[in-house]
Amino acid sequence: MTAKELSDLEVDELEKKSLELSQELFDLKFQLHTGHLENTASISALRKDIARVKTVLRQKRAQQVLG
Repeated sequence: MTAKELSDLEVDELEKKSLELSQELFDLKFQLHTGHLENTASISALRKDIARVKTVLRQKRAQQVLG
């Protein structure tokens, strides 16, 4: 998911997306520790997606406060 796609979402949608991605990361880490995860690169990609969502969310909240 790109930052452009995320910037089109509302604050509530971004918060929901952040929770969904965090839950997915938890599930992937659980699979990693139980030995069922085949693609370990998916964890780092998911962490980057979470960071993108949080960055856009922080920018939108700052715009609401300032403007």
